[in-house]
Amino acid sequence: MIHRLTLAALLLTSTAPALAQPAAPAPVDPRVATLRDAALRDDVAYDIVEGMTTEVGQRLAGTEAEARARTWSAAKLKALGFKNVRIETYRMPVWVRGEERGEIVAPFPQKLQLTALGNSGATPAAGIEAEVVVFPTYGDLVAAPAGSLAGKIAYVGNAMMKTQDGSSYGQEGIARRAGPAVAAGKGAVAIVIRSIGTDTHRLPHTGSTNFPAGAAPIPAAALSVPDGKLVEAMATRGKPIRMKLLLTPRQVGEQESGNVIAEVPGTDPDAGVVLIGGHLDSWDLATGAIDDASGVAITAAAAKRILDSGKRPRRTIRVVWFGAEEVGGFGGRDYAARHGSERHAIAAESDFGADRVWRFETTLPDTAKAVSDRLASALAPLGIVRGAGNAGDGSDIAPTIALGVAGVDLNQSGLDYFDTHHTPDDTLDRVDPEKLRQNVAAWTAMLAIVADAPEEIGPVVRPAR
Repeated sequence: MIHRLTLAALLLTSTAPALAQPAAPAPVDPRVATLRDAALRDDVAYDIVEGMTTEVGQRLAGTEAEARARTWSAAKLKALGFKNVRIETYRMPVWVRGEERGEIVAPFPQKLQLTALGNSGATPAAGIEAEVVVFPTYGDLVAAPAGSLAGKIAYVGNAMMKTQDGSSYGQEGIARRAGPAVAAGKGAVAIVIRSIGTDTHRLPHTGSTNFPAGAAPIPAAALSVPDGKLVEAMATRGKPIRMKLLLTPRQVGEQESGNVIAEVPGTDPDAGVVLIGGHLDSWDLATGAIDDASGVAITAAAAKRILDSGKRPRRTIRVVWFGAEEVGGFGGRDYAARHGSERHAIAAESDFGADRVWRFETTLPDTAKAVSDRLASALAPLGIVRGAGNAGDGSDIAPTIALGVAGVDLNQSGLDYFDTHHTPDDTLDRVDPEKLRQNVAAWTAMLAIVADAPEEIGPVVRPAR
């Protein structure tokens, strides 16, 4: 009986179709592993963040503070040993913040914590007082009849949730990006929104809004999340709400901004440039530690590890600290206009804080699919998994990516990012040095692989958006 069962089992296994086995991981180049692991002890990135936030501070685009940041950055990159360090300037319209106050005057008088949104219009010098129309969501505002907000202040709520990939920002952020223009089109004299954030502290989140060409901007502000909830709670009482606002921002005309560029020269000019970086400017409420001093620091520290490794990469690594990202992506567009005719192999940016990288994604031509497999093997020991999305995320590299350039994304966790994003809390103590080092290790491994990849990394065809 035992022999018959054994024979039957053998016959069954010999005739059954073979089960698909997962592909073996690509081997990790010992040099890549050594560079990656050494980067887990990196101090360069934290030194950059600490220096930029301490010696420069806030860096509002187009202002004297951003100019000081460019000078500081060029000096720092030269001191770190980078080659071909330069500043490329351009002109851009500049908005600056003024005085900002708000309060509920009826039915339950309360002081409010708020901040103007970028490109907000100004109230009269004495402020404005008007009845508030409460919209729980942006969709409710859009559905309001034309002219129904004449002489009123619109309030728009949202319920942004914590997500690892930050996807709720895109969904809820439209209330900030487009809400003021919609409210203005329906006759509102001003708008306040519940901050686009996931925190519970009483610090409002700023950020840009946009008005159609030729439209007069109305005063637009974000309330702290608790103050937004307060307005919503008052609305449930069924009594008219009156609010007083004073906002005095102004447009100061065209001023100078610019990109700071540095390189690790490659050995093969025909292999294409690996473009990396983040944005140098910040909002003016804090020192921009996570948004985006950390991003420029992570990418520069990783590039320096390749620079100091004793072996020149095949491809030139170009580090760009883009100016004026927060207010409209001017730096990314200027870079693409100047350098778009150059051959770029890869573009990648870091602009999502300083938390751990948890996922990577690629968009590569068929000739370079093996590069993604090598990345998966090299990044796995850092707790980083491979995603299935298209890479090339980031407003600064977007104009270059749009030219058909391949992309690599190293996605940081966004679970806590929107607690402090665009608030007065974006300061150095929000940066965890150990998490910063994990980022540097991930970027070092990525650069060691893509900058030296023997494969041709040519243009990619991206789905139409």
